[in-house]
Amino acid sequence: MIERGKILGAVRRSWSSGTSTKWTLANPAAGQCSVTALVVQDHFGGRLLKTRVGDAWHFYNELAGEACDFTSQQFICPVEYTHAAATREEVLADTSAEQYERMTKAFVTNWRDAIK
Repeated sequence: MIERGKILGAVRRSWSSGTSTKWTLANPAAGQCSVTALVVQDHFGGRLLKTRVGDAWHFYNELAGEACDFTSQQFICPVEYTHAAATREEVLADTSAEQYERMTKAFVTNWRDAIK
């Protein structure tokens, strides 16, 4: 069973200015969608999804047949999800290798702590 609350907690503790250039104390989820979706898929499988928000794609996950957007709190207005399929390549193109590596390392540590 996927424990979304534990995943969300570990994800939130993993975000930093090193995982997104848009990160702020006031909005730590800002710009974290692509790197978060990739790391969640790495650890829990599932599909990558996308939805247009304004002029940009917003990326998130599908786990156990359910849409899971761990970065939705970055938006002021509710997201109107279309659940379009996303490729790993296009999600990777929306982040940097350095951000992905930092998020991966931080998530591994925070996930271990979450499941203790």
